[in-house]
Amino acid sequence: MGQRRSPLDVVELELLAARGWRGTEAERLGDWVLRAGGGGYSSRAHSALAVGDPGVPLPAAVRAVEEWYRARGLRPCVQLPGRQARGADAVLAAAGWDRDEDTLVLTVELDDRTPEPPAPVHLAPQPDEAWLRACRQHGDGPLPAGATTVLTGADRVVFASVRAEDGAVLAVARGVRTDDWLGVSAVTVAEGARRRGLATSVTRGLQGWAVREGAGYCYLQVVASNAPARELYRRLGFIEHHRYHYRRAAG
Repeated sequence: MGQRRSPLDVVELELLAARGWRGTEAERLGDWVLRAGGGGYSSRAHSALAVGDPGVPLPAAVRAVEEWYRARGLRPCVQLPGRQARGADAVLAAAGWDRDEDTLVLTVELDDRTPEPPAPVHLAPQPDEAWLRACRQHGDGPLPAGATTVLTGADRVVFASVRAEDGAVLAVARGVRTDDWLGVSAVTVAEGARRRGLATSVTRGLQGWAVREGAGYCYLQVVASNAPARELYRRLGFIEHHRYHYRRAAG
């Protein structure tokens, strides 16, 4: 699998990724995208994506974001990707907003030489109940009501799983094709099935599907503290494209 520089910059890739992972409500503030919906599932679906120019001075943009989320009963949250968001980050920091850890956005080029997955992978256009039970929020709890809306809210989406002979779901992942990109998310392996290459299997299964669909690149997000996942994706050829973090209003 060859690797070359991604053809999208930070803003372009974040806007593309936002199309593949949506809440149920979105509104523009200049170039920024305010997102909500899904019953509190996923920070990406419940944050303002701070890319480009909000169309007003940054302190006014922060106030507008806070009012928008408070009106919906949500804690205001802003996603700040790459160097282009440093100005907004400084204003939010000065206002006392809490900072989360970094999330890495990793990319890899795809081609028809993508290796076959080590284990058979089942692909489906919708997640069944077994898939949803296996896909735990933050790896440790059941999905909240509304999560399915976020997971299925894209035009070309597929749900990968590895299943035991008795039908038990051992590993899951979600893939979405947006333009010529595959987005991989929700990679989860059952505790008793780890260290068996199943995360590799669902990732490779999605990549093979995307190549057949005509995609040429793949992206995914992983928190900086998740060393095992970062090592896995390094072995699969991913490189860091950029980083982002969230800031959340106090209280």
